[in-house]
Amino acid sequence: MTAVAAPVEHVGPGRPASREIDWPQIAETAPVLAATMQRYLDQLALSLRPASVVSADGILRRFAGFLTYNYPEINALVDVERHHIEGFKRYLPTRPGKNGRPPLSDQTIRMALGTLRTCFERVSEWDYPDAPRRVLIFNGDLPTPDDPLPKFLSDVDAAKLMQAAADADPVRRLVIEMLARTGLRVGEFCALTADAVVSIKGRHWLRVPLGKLHNDRYVPLHPQLVELLNDYQASRDDDIDRLIIWNGGPMSRHQISRILKRIAKQAGIGHVHPHQLRHTLATQAINRGMSLEAIAAMLGHKTLRMTLVYARVADQTVAEAYDAVSDQVDALYTKPNGLTANGNGSAGMANLAAEYDQRMLGNGYCNRPTQLDCQFESICETCAFYSTNQSFDPVLQAQRDHAAGRGQHHRVDLFEMLLDSNQRTYQ
Repeated sequence: MTAVAAPVEHVGPGRPASREIDWPQIAETAPVLAATMQRYLDQLALSLRPASVVSADGILRRFAGFLTYNYPEINALVDVERHHIEGFKRYLPTRPGKNGRPPLSDQTIRMALGTLRTCFERVSEWDYPDAPRRVLIFNGDLPTPDDPLPKFLSDVDAAKLMQAAADADPVRRLVIEMLARTGLRVGEFCALTADAVVSIKGRHWLRVPLGKLHNDRYVPLHPQLVELLNDYQASRDDDIDRLIIWNGGPMSRHQISRILKRIAKQAGIGHVHPHQLRHTLATQAINRGMSLEAIAAMLGHKTLRMTLVYARVADQTVAEAYDAVSDQVDALYTKPNGLTANGNGSAGMANLAAEYDQRMLGNGYCNRPTQLDCQFESICETCAFYSTNQSFDPVLQAQRDHAAGRGQHHRVDLFEMLLDSNQRTYQ
């Protein structure tokens, strides 16, 4: 088998390394392959953002360069077989990152293989003459992605940040409060135009332009933000079409990052990334009962699947279910053992008498703590051979009331059914 190696980077005198390999170089060895991939990229450019096309171009060039360096006999995409993909998979984790960075992460490898698989599928679907003969990349080839929780600020740290922002100059304060109270992405914030604030039915809204997901939306503005924006606009004397400017021009994401870094340092909460403020707002909202649908609309998510990640941060259903059983779980660790309370067992026997007085069985005692439910507690009453009559109504009523006091609705229904049956049968 041919040894797996990386394409040689071309470095000119006194110049940094250029791209690993260019399409003209690939075309010298594999002209049909280069033509097919460039035709595919031309189609992507008609529907995707330029940055997405650039990313796909880099991945396809990397794969094509790998093939021409290690398998020079390949001329076209139709010549690629499964063992070529397996060789590329072995190469990717060993490829060093840019500027001396560590090798590619699993997420980057997953994106590279996913981009290749999409290319192969589309080329086949579009009936290109130079299409793979069969499926070459499968789901199992893609590294399993990590699924971390979003990084957000605790309520304490968020309060410290807002306090530090309140003590900053008006523009820096406005930047921090805008990000923290609207959940905007940094790119959306930088693109806000001078007329982004609108009034609809007596309330102020922020019109967020087309962004990452190609959708625009309206975000409600906090009254304090409206006041800060009005004061800021009154102090301006420029005609730049941006809601907020910095040093006489539109703000960039790097300037915003530096502003936030400075305020976070003053707040004593360490490094904070602008996107953390978006995560923080969503987490605060879901913790305080805001619906997922409303959070999705506020953040500009296209599907609730994107918003559900915040539900994992504070799942109220899980918390309520845990609280409902916590007392019963605690009973497992606090029940008396009935034998060694004071060394001679007398206090323990007293505990047994108090706790198990009504639970003597034919051949022993039931050791279940009083706080715990038992699915067999009413097993006889549900048996087909069980019978009762009105003489037992006081006991059945007491059992019904006992079950109601413990919130055992299924037992309440059972004893009410037995009482009703006695009343109908013996009236």
